[in-house]
Amino acid sequence: MLRDKLKQYKLILASGSPRRQQFFKDLELDFEIRLKEVEEIYPPNLKREEITNFLAELKAGAFEGGLQENEILITSDTIVWHNNKALGKPTDKQDAFAILKSLSSATHEVITSVCFKTNSTTHLLHEVTKVSFNELSDEAISYYIDNYKPFDKAGAYGIQEWIGFIGVSKIEGSYANVMGMPVDKVYEYLSNLP
Repeated sequence: MLRDKLKQYKLILASGSPRRQQFFKDLELDFEIRLKEVEEIYPPNLKREEITNFLAELKAGAFEGGLQENEILITSDTIVWHNNKALGKPTDKQDAFAILKSLSSATHEVITSVCFKTNSTTHLLHEVTKVSFNELSDEAISYYIDNYKPFDKAGAYGIQEWIGFIGVSKIEGSYANVMGMPVDKVYEYLSNLP
């Protein structure tokens, strides 16, 4: 359906995330993956979606001047916002443990920004989802880290994995957003392209 509407465009997904790539496949979209190394550093004064907006745009900026007329570049960034700070991907096992321990018996926000860039325009959107965790035992946290190695995930967890099944007590907002992309908003934006 949407694939036919987008025939005149070439979609480029600039993400190495297998989850984001799967979303695009599941939407039955034709797309190409193009990756560029970007140092994901943001000004320390930024908060919440200011961080993800900045990083999604930074990733898109790496392609400046390299897009064809009909190409739409899509970049995105996800953080976990908890206790007034951004939790990115854990650096090691200890960091992952500390992050998950801090999320135990608490509610945090998962914030994703998506940037759509063409030669002449840049459009940003973001989504915020609230996720509440039950109390997580040290054993459960260690088991999850050892068996699922969540080092490529913001907040050190994947909601679609074991820890999500046993740990998440409540979610307010987009489930897909917690996995790394507010798919409904992306679909809506692409559907409304001229």
